[in-house]
Formats: sequence, C-alpha cells, structure tokens
Amino acid sequence: MTDQSSLTIRPGGPGDAPTLLRLLDSATAWLAELGRTDQWGTEPASIDPRRIAQAEEWAAGDGLYLAEIDATVAGALVVGALVVGAATDYVPPATEPELYVNLLVTDRAYAGRGVGAALLAYAAELARERGVGLLRVDCFRSPDRALVRFYESCGFTATEPFVVERPGRPTWTGQVLERRVG
Repeated sequence: MTDQSSLTIRPGGPGDAPTLLRLLDSATAWLAELGRTDQWGTEPASIDPRRIAQAEEWAAGDGLYLAEIDATVAGALVVGALVVGAATDYVPPATEPELYVNLLVTDRAYAGRGVGAALLAYAAELARERGVGLLRVDCFRSPDRALVRFYESCGFTATEPFVVERPGRPTWTGQVLERRVG
C-alpha cells in the first residue's frame, strides 16, 4: 500500500496530456507483456492520433485529477490519473444523475499500492460534493473478470455487460459497474 499521507490528488490541466499518455503507454505495455492485448491492443497511446486527441481533450477539460507521490528529488511523481464526467455513449444511460469515471490508470511501478482505490475514493467524494448519489464506471470484461473484481473490491457492483463493435478491429467486451455514494 502507498502511504496515503504521501499521496496527494490534484486537478489536472492542459499541460498534463503527456503525463496521461505516459501512464497509458505504461499500462498498455504491461497488458501486452501479460498477453492481454484484447483490452488496449499493443500500440502505445502516444503514437495513436485518436488517443492523443482524447488525452488532450481530457487534460483541457475539468474532470482530470492526478495522484502524486512526493518521491523524487525534482518534486512530485504522478502515479495515477482519474477522469470523471459524463458517461460514454456506448454504455446504457443512467436513470438518475451520475458522475462517471471515464478513465482510471495507474503507473505500473506502483501497482498494488492502493493508488487506483484512492482515486476511486476521490471520485466518490467528488460525486458527494456535487450532490450526486451514483458513481459509475465501465471496464474491460476479460474471461477471468480481473478488472471487474478490482472495481468490486472498491465498492462497485457489476450491472450491465456490453459489447462495443469496432469496425476493422475485434469487438471489445465491457462491464458497467456502479457505486452508491451519499
């Protein structure tokens, strides 16, 4: 576990798009090493024009938050990112106001240290502050449900499974999860 007293979460900004891409590249490489290319493929996000534009959009918006650990001589090290906002169009719509987790990614060097759980707890706090009682997220639904189980361990309940058809690429199986906050 990361010493939570050394973990801080701050709002992101337009200059943080390269940090998002670094975190995504790290996660993609790690997944590829595990043979889990069906989740995010094998190509780094930092060379994919679609992912670059997405990172720039998230960084320019008001829903990006970065987890930092004050662990370097040069200053804080970003070890995770959270993006919240409106639900993506490929998931079933909510029947009540919600806050949606659009992205959760952590630095693989800090895997298993509670960074992702801390960012999800922060998202729940954001929802409470906004007077919203529902926090939702979607994730890749692998046959072993590893990521689904992670979210369940953070207080989420699996709801609707879904499939995203991607022309020219394999379909992507997903799972919506929700958590009540209040």
